[in-house]
Amino acid sequence: MTATTTMHTEAFRPALHYTARDTWLNDPNGLIHHGGVYHLYYQNNPFGNIWGNMSWGHATSDDLADWTEQPLAIACDAQEDVFSGSIVFDSQNSSGFGTDAAPPLVAVYTSAFKEASPLRGTQAQSLAYSLDGGFTWKKYAANPVLSRNSADFRDPKVFRYDGPAGSYWVMAAVEAKDYKVVLYKSEDLKIWEHLSDFGPANATGGIWECPDLFALPVDGNPEELKWVLTVNLNPGGPNGGSAGQYFTGGFDGVTFTSDSTITNGRQESDRLNEYQWLDWGRDYYAAVSFSDAPNGRRIMIGWMNNWDYANQIPTSPWRSPMSLPRELSLATTGGRHTLLQTVVDGAVSGDEAPAVQVGPIHLTSETRQMPAAAGTVQLIEAEFTAGTAEEFGLIVRGSDKEGTRIGINPTKGRLILDRTASGDTGFHAGFPSVDTAPVNTENGRYALKIYVDHCSVEIFAQQGELVLTDLIFPEKASTGFSMYAHGGTATLENLRVTHLA
Repeated sequence: MTATTTMHTEAFRPALHYTARDTWLNDPNGLIHHGGVYHLYYQNNPFGNIWGNMSWGHATSDDLADWTEQPLAIACDAQEDVFSGSIVFDSQNSSGFGTDAAPPLVAVYTSAFKEASPLRGTQAQSLAYSLDGGFTWKKYAANPVLSRNSADFRDPKVFRYDGPAGSYWVMAAVEAKDYKVVLYKSEDLKIWEHLSDFGPANATGGIWECPDLFALPVDGNPEELKWVLTVNLNPGGPNGGSAGQYFTGGFDGVTFTSDSTITNGRQESDRLNEYQWLDWGRDYYAAVSFSDAPNGRRIMIGWMNNWDYANQIPTSPWRSPMSLPRELSLATTGGRHTLLQTVVDGAVSGDEAPAVQVGPIHLTSETRQMPAAAGTVQLIEAEFTAGTAEEFGLIVRGSDKEGTRIGINPTKGRLILDRTASGDTGFHAGFPSVDTAPVNTENGRYALKIYVDHCSVEIFAQQGELVLTDLIFPEKASTGFSMYAHGGTATLENLRVTHLA
């Protein structure tokens, strides 16, 4: 049996999502499209499958679907762990690391200094550069380039700003325990000048990490741009543990000004449903976007795990997958600007014909099996109309003893993902959960696009206005598919199930 065959027979190894071959991974880092290749770097323990020895792993793809794991990119050493950061293409060689004819890629990462370092106990921003398109890296001899003498200053996301204020590099990083995004600018990536701070704002139930700042057209209008600031926090998510929130507003090259900060005086626990979340599930964290994606697209990937139980999920020898890549757009919904998220076209492939394409199906206080829709790796597209039922929906990866319930409670206006009986839930007390999110109806209809993999469910509701991602660990034989309505009637207007590969 070949190594490749062995890998694909491991329990829960995803078919659609990137995982390291036999090690631990967490935060995506340095996402960039360069030379026709998508580069995914990530926090990696090259020596094991639990968190530690933080270095940058590396994978590449031509299409965001098929990934090739590359050798370790930037390694920890006796002085530092290499924490999260970003990569830019220094096309004008402003850093001087390359030449005008062969400009470099520059990684801006957080040095988490160890006891052996004179800077022990602090975190600061450092540089590494690549002259071969991102495959080998050299650390800058004069690191770090930016320090605040802080123990929690990390996760730099760097981009090129060109606007009324000038043209320069901008860094968005965090003071994690102060719930602040701190902004800096530089001409050469080496000398940095403080611009402004943002925060605390909205969710502050946990430390802030992994920010991102970018502009998107509103409702597809390139003449109307709105800036989006994303920031991840742990804990404090809407369903517990790790999560990512976002703000919309303006950025003038110096200051980010939010138009979505909520200050109504209520306790934060009562306001979580009012905040804007990248994902309402428990397993989408540290999400950041690609630099230089083709045609100006904004494509984001998150780590599919939760710090509540990250080291305990029952996978081996690998641990933790990445999410599917999501394309972001900005729309006006309900009087505010809302991120819409869809899986990037071509990032998954499936059978030429769906296994099931039916509808309408009228349900009355029943659970109805659909054997033809059974499977393990699927795209499920379903559209429901509410009737009198208290709840209606689907059960995936089911058997006589387990299943993952995806439901709508129309009276409460909630989307539900119940994984309490989804398979192996006993490895951590915090894993079994019923996660919910507010869902708007569109003329009484609810549209769901659901990606099911060997260990995950990603739900995109109402054309991507709402996303909910959770890990699951079902038995291999649990492939059943059913639909249900509890306490009344509902109609499954359309159902299309496609097996994915």
